[in-house]
Amino acid sequence: MDIKDLVSGFLNSVRTFKQRLPANLKKIRLYFVRLIFDFREFLLRLSSYLIKNFRLTFFHLETTKGIFVTSLYRQRGKHARRLVHSGMAGLAALGIMIAPVIANEFPGTKIDPWEIPLASSILSVSTEDPETQTLVSEKLRDKIIEYSVQKDDTLSTIAEKFGVSVETILWQNNFEPQDKIKPGQTLEILPVTGISHKVVKGDTVYSIAKRYDTSPQALVDFPYNTFMNDETFELAVGQVIIVPDGIRPKAQVAPRIRRITPDAGTVVASGAFVWPASGTISQNFVWYHKGLDIANKAAPNVLAADSGKVVISGWPDGFGYGNRVIIDHGNGYRTLYGHMSVVFVISGQSVERGAAIGKMGCTGRCTGTHLHFEVIKDGVYLNPLSVLK
Repeated sequence: MDIKDLVSGFLNSVRTFKQRLPANLKKIRLYFVRLIFDFREFLLRLSSYLIKNFRLTFFHLETTKGIFVTSLYRQRGKHARRLVHSGMAGLAALGIMIAPVIANEFPGTKIDPWEIPLASSILSVSTEDPETQTLVSEKLRDKIIEYSVQKDDTLSTIAEKFGVSVETILWQNNFEPQDKIKPGQTLEILPVTGISHKVVKGDTVYSIAKRYDTSPQALVDFPYNTFMNDETFELAVGQVIIVPDGIRPKAQVAPRIRRITPDAGTVVASGAFVWPASGTISQNFVWYHKGLDIANKAAPNVLAADSGKVVISGWPDGFGYGNRVIIDHGNGYRTLYGHMSVVFVISGQSVERGAAIGKMGCTGRCTGTHLHFEVIKDGVYLNPLSVLK
């Protein structure tokens, strides 16, 4: 066969392929169309299957949850507590198991938390020093506390340790002066010098103060004594109150000396303070009562202890000190005069030493006619007896 015959045969084959190509394309197109329809049918059936099973699973879950909740409700939490405790125990166990794994994940460290040695000194009942010691807190005490007597303790050392009188400890614990204390004995210690009193029917701050030879104002001013009515100072039957500076009835103690102030208005050297009023000192300066109370039923005039400028005059808060005057003396000192019935000066007014600024009274938190007098130096409260002349 020559080249001419080969070329003629190839051309005939090409013509035959071109004639059959349209029929082949139709078959291929039909195949792909059927494939797409079959795939869509597959997707529809798969979706229907998943939705049906999801609904069934959700229904079973809701049914189980409803049964479980109903059971817990009917048992009033009987099983809920067990479930919570079991869950917490499981979380704790899981934390213990994964703790070493987490520790090894920190870069630059290979410390096994279970191999860390314990501290060499551990607080325990057994110590090198078998003797124990009671530490006294420096925090202001608001109630009666119990103290265990230590070796070498005496009533005077205990009284000094707690800042109270020996008589206070004797009275509170029903001791007599000749009684002895011994290690291990428990004593009740009051927060301040005085006596405690359990309120009975008919008691008032006035009757209690009279019984224990003290001022009713002292009972009111002690910050941890509470009242059913802060205006009338009504007490509740059965409550225990502290009577600062109180004396047990018929106690064998030295007679109480009450200091009488000199006549107010005495002329003194410049820069010194004169007594703001005449009367009896009914309450001294203590940590909870930052001033001096001078009582006088005659309600005399209140005098400026030194020259200065009035910065507060009147009753700005409707309670507390009542009618008051505060004088700024221009040298770092300020003085306060509280509970007055009438005020004679106004804010901004200048007053001379010994000038009348008001009249003694009983306004504010008060139980009787008296003057509450405070001395403040650069913001620090001073005992007025340390500056009065």
